[in-house]
Amino acid sequence: MAGDSVAVVVDGPGAHRLVAHEPRDPGPGEALVRVHATGICGSDREVYQGNRPEGYVRYPLTPGHEWSGTVERVGAGVPASLTGRKVVGEGFRNCQVCDRCHAGETTLCSAGYEETGFTQPGAMAATLTLPARLLHVLPDGADLTAAALLEPAACIAAAALKANAVPGERVAVVGTGTLGMFAVQFLRANSPAELLVVGTRSDREELSRRYGATGFRTKDQSLPDDFDVVIETAGSAGAARTAAALLRRGGRLVLTGIPAPGADGLDPTDLVVRQLEVHTVFGAPPDAWAHTVRVFAAGLLDPLPLVTHELPLAGFSEAIELVGSGDPKVGKVLLRP
Repeated sequence: MAGDSVAVVVDGPGAHRLVAHEPRDPGPGEALVRVHATGICGSDREVYQGNRPEGYVRYPLTPGHEWSGTVERVGAGVPASLTGRKVVGEGFRNCQVCDRCHAGETTLCSAGYEETGFTQPGAMAATLTLPARLLHVLPDGADLTAAALLEPAACIAAAALKANAVPGERVAVVGTGTLGMFAVQFLRANSPAELLVVGTRSDREELSRRYGATGFRTKDQSLPDDFDVVIETAGSAGAARTAAALLRRGGRLVLTGIPAPGADGLDPTDLVVRQLEVHTVFGAPPDAWAHTVRVFAAGLLDPLPLVTHELPLAGFSEAIELVGSGDPKVGKVLLRP
């Protein structure tokens, strides 16, 4: 099969194949995008292993929810000016008519969960056809390889908006993976007085500082307890507690990691006595996407150093293994149709 006309299909846990891909013509309100690159994250690994929560995957499935590409064709009712534009796209297929959608909280759509790459065909294919309203247009000069990471960046943008850090505040990030490095960049853009990164791997200090961190500690070192804002991205069993302990009384905490069952919970007495403000994020609503694209276009986000591997679609199983390897040399893995 020619490399430009294939798709990955996961038939069920542990079973995938490469199939011939036939682009689906865009219907009314839709756009057909030529995929440039697709990122792989832990949730794609869950899809392949079969341990994604019930209702959050539908087999058989073409995965791929982190992607970038170029609009090739549009359907009726979509501005023709979109054709030829570089784009990224929201994953949540919200209904647009429930109360939560009207409030802009599209990741909480009460019509039920539908998302590109999990319950709807994703971007591990030569093309992707989806509602044009989900697209966010990039500058013509944008690097599409870097832009393939804007979906995880948008999830962190949602956290940064909830954290509402203002210039001169002392801010911290717990976690040094892809999401943690995006959190550093978003917080750096707000001109903090101090920006501490806390992780488990000392080899991430150099990149953290390159992205704007003013301090770096591993979680087994002594940690301060007087920060204004903390964004948690690690998703490990103790990450939420580590993050909460960094805050001053009245500080603001945003949790984005999803730990395995049995993780350490936050102490309600501690939350109340210290008057901590706790927010959580699952996915990215439209305002977070718009914020991400704006910050990326302004040159304040630099995703490329996070990419360590680029493979063809035929390398899907190798990419899944890389993502789960635990190898510190493996960063973001991209598939290129």
